[in-house]
Amino acid sequence: MKDGKTISVVIPAFNEQNTIAHVVRDFRACKEVDEVLVINNNSLDQTALRATEAGARVVNEQIKGYGSALFRGMKEAKGDWIVLVEADGTFAASDLDKFFCYMNDCDMVVGTRTTRQMSEQASHMGIFVRWGNVFAAKVSELLWYVPHEPRLTDVGCTYRLLSRETFQIISPGLSEKGPGFSPEMICEAIASSLRVIEIPIYYLPRIAGKSIHSSNLFRLSLTAMKMFRVIFSKRL
Repeated sequence: MKDGKTISVVIPAFNEQNTIAHVVRDFRACKEVDEVLVINNNSLDQTALRATEAGARVVNEQIKGYGSALFRGMKEAKGDWIVLVEADGTFAASDLDKFFCYMNDCDMVVGTRTTRQMSEQASHMGIFVRWGNVFAAKVSELLWYVPHEPRLTDVGCTYRLLSRETFQIISPGLSEKGPGFSPEMICEAIASSLRVIEIPIYYLPRIAGKSIHSSNLFRLSLTAMKMFRVIFSKRL
């Protein structure tokens, strides 16, 4: 609990048996966190079992996709404030204090991984991923500049904090099942005139496995196209 508000951490997971326990324990160790919720998105390994053993509440989501898992997690979360993170260990629970600093002043606080000095060398934030996210963010800024004037550098970062009220406001406009869900959340928040700010976070190397969205140039390009489609469709 923080400032009288309960905190839920939502972790979407697909075949993350080698990382999920570490992530759950990392966030459960934070005294402000009241609940760690893992959304098991059709995993074929022991992700759900290991998450439960580590102390998480596990919910199974049958509709495939990153966006589907995050949406289900926010619906199921019991906290007044909801934290979204990844199951691969790339985000640090120690960064939560940065988010909490703004929770009483903003409706959504979004992390940015594009500060190179805060991305560890072994992370998969390579030059194409980093500048691709920057470009998508700047396109979003341009499209939404009048009248909202957002300041963004990374629309694809999962690590974010939002109030339950914010989710209730933007949820009717959330329909993306895949990676387009991240920019869709931001676009819906901006369109609803909610206060969204961005803060730099540490970006760590994956503990195990590979990202299905940026493991090679083809997948990265496909993810980028999906994100741009969402950004333009939401505005135009």
